[in-house]
Amino acid sequence: MIESIDHNSSQLNSQGQLKHFLTTQDLPVEILHEILDTANSFLDMSAQQVKKVPLLRGKTVVNLFFEPSTRTSSTFELAAKRLSADVLNLNISSSSTTKGETLKDTLMTLEAMHADMFVVRHFDSGAAHFIANQVTPKIAVINAGDGRHAHPTQAMLDMLTIQRCKGGFKGLVVAIVGDILHSRVARSQIHALKTLGVAEIRVIAPKTLLPKNIEAMGVKVFTNFSQGIKDCDVVGMLRLQKERMNSALLPSEAEFFKLYGLSTEKLKLAKPDAIVMHPGPINRGVEIESAVADGPQSTILQQVTNGIAVRMAVMSMAITGQLNEANHQSMVK
Repeated sequence: MIESIDHNSSQLNSQGQLKHFLTTQDLPVEILHEILDTANSFLDMSAQQVKKVPLLRGKTVVNLFFEPSTRTSSTFELAAKRLSADVLNLNISSSSTTKGETLKDTLMTLEAMHADMFVVRHFDSGAAHFIANQVTPKIAVINAGDGRHAHPTQAMLDMLTIQRCKGGFKGLVVAIVGDILHSRVARSQIHALKTLGVAEIRVIAPKTLLPKNIEAMGVKVFTNFSQGIKDCDVVGMLRLQKERMNSALLPSEAEFFKLYGLSTEKLKLAKPDAIVMHPGPINRGVEIESAVADGPQSTILQQVTNGIAVRMAVMSMAITGQLNEANHQSMVK
């Protein structure tokens, strides 16, 4: 269990380059733009007949997933392979950690295999920071989602989607709708949107699914869906976990869709050219109507494509940052 989040593990090397990617919080705007610019170049490459580049040739990437996620793990694996890396996928839920081996022991074993990067998904908030603080400085750590804390690559693929659809971020009004309380995606989106300079960030949810003092993050809070979505440029729907329906947080799926689900009619309240995003997988008829998910304003499939490019960008930047730091340290010595 990760008790608290230790932010001592700097994401940047001594030259200000990315060496880990753990959170979008407090990263310089220049780094976020570098991620977007690099991802855009990889998107152009994906249209070519040969989709591989040798940037990570000879490097070993370990996908270290302590909780399942087919979509995220497969896009990270594909991203690493398109960078020509060797990839090792570990399903930790069925590995030696369930037999009593500690997380630290697992990391030391993988270090002995001369891994170069850990892509970490964990059910505890702060796990990626903990791992970045534990491993040898030569290993880059990418956070693929930790507890309720952060999902930075999801946030950045959403930023890339917004940039490509809207041309930039200035002046945009962005609404994030759904289970804000439990969403690591929402937190990472808010940090990135603030840094990139959108005009306004709105969160829309029932009171039971809003964190305390969420306003401190610089967002406007709405419990009324129609008021919150009015004149928005971007509508980001969040996935509602089924277990929330079995708790006291929400009455039923049907009631949630009635009040907070996105339908064709409700979407008319946003700007006519508003885009609709969703991190997937979709609960059709719960968060979003099929006609909207499959409609002309939906960017859901674009997000999947953009996700591969963003993950390629982050992985290549982190490896470069680690190598440059090692070279810098050797020169200093």
